[in-house]
Amino acid sequence: MALEDVIGKIRSNPEIKKCGMVLYHNGLVRETSRAGEPVTSLKVHVDYPLLEKVIAEQKKREGIIDIIVEIYDEKVLLPGDDVMVLAVAGDIRPNVKKVLSDTLEEIKLRCTSKEEVLLD
Repeated sequence: MALEDVIGKIRSNPEIKKCGMVLYHNGLVRETSRAGEPVTSLKVHVDYPLLEKVIAEQKKREGIIDIIVEIYDEKVLLPGDDVMVLAVAGDIRPNVKKVLSDTLEEIKLRCTSKEEVLLD
């Protein structure tokens, strides 16, 4: 998974000419936890049936042309590595911004869990 690959997938959508905006989120592994402790690695677990449901629901929202998400699942990731790329394509900025934000929150809260390995 790379941002360039997701950009290519979005741009290949036959309805891309209806889009006025494509917004991307590229999540990375931080070198520290939210509490400030050093992180040596991260592993993400994805509930794919729920993820597919969330994406299908979000695609139905006003003005949305396409949503693509790629997540590194069950792989040991190091600080600086990509964790997730999310792309939302749609008609106008307010619709796209809202759906990207809502989709990202749904994915993080409902569809994924993570294991941080902290430095001892």
